[in-house]
Amino acid sequence: MIQNHEIDYRIFGEEMQYVEVELDPNETAIAEPGAFMMMDDGIQMQTLFGDGSSQQQGGLLGKLFTAGKRLLVGENLFMTAFTNVAYGKKHVSFASPYPGKIIPLDLSRLGNRVICQKDAFLCAAKGVSIGIEFQRKLGTGLFGGEGFIMEKLEGDGMAFLHAGGYVLERHLQAGELLKIDTGCIVGFTASVHYDIQFVGGIKNTIFGGEGLFFATLQGPGTVWIQTLPISRLAGRILQYGTTTRKEEGSVLGGLGNLLDGDGWR
Repeated sequence: MIQNHEIDYRIFGEEMQYVEVELDPNETAIAEPGAFMMMDDGIQMQTLFGDGSSQQQGGLLGKLFTAGKRLLVGENLFMTAFTNVAYGKKHVSFASPYPGKIIPLDLSRLGNRVICQKDAFLCAAKGVSIGIEFQRKLGTGLFGGEGFIMEKLEGDGMAFLHAGGYVLERHLQAGELLKIDTGCIVGFTASVHYDIQFVGGIKNTIFGGEGLFFATLQGPGTVWIQTLPISRLAGRILQYGTTTRKEEGSVLGGLGNLLDGDGWR
């Protein structure tokens, strides 16, 4: 039987959120390196090889294999554990890396398993296993983009994901099908069937501007959707930072730059 540490939490903020985790004595939370924000005195930090879950036990070779798989999803080999070594309740906080929302997941109410984007995991109660989820279909593997290799969170404790922009929680009925941009998927329960579908039509392919493929998610199950994938945000920033600026108001031209302040620099 899976037994995770039972942690309480509070989420603060609107666009730039952070989650405050309350730890009883000897309780532990785990997080990705770089997610830490602040903590009370009496909490001890420790670097873990892998996620420190019971599924990672089984000798050095087993730990190497479990932790090494995280490299395939672009994650760190190590995680940080925050343990309350004092007598009273203590708090540790983890911050979101970019504008968006933090999604709390009680895995015990979600079938003990959630599949998520490889960069969505923020922190969790110790005992939650963070591994990789291979998509077995050939079409999914070749054309899925973000959907080729995803993370899986397993256990019966709390885990926290981070998503960009606004987050929609959608409950799919049995057989209900949802077509969605692969980057907009934050995660879904294990009962949801995931696949990749080709966008048909030559005009859609050449002029649609939405890519050649999108994901299909079929219920039953729960899906979390984000409006602003980090890849989309990064691409837009890169576009503005590396190309000559197009005048938003072509009639004003250089005068428009003067009005918005660019002409004074």
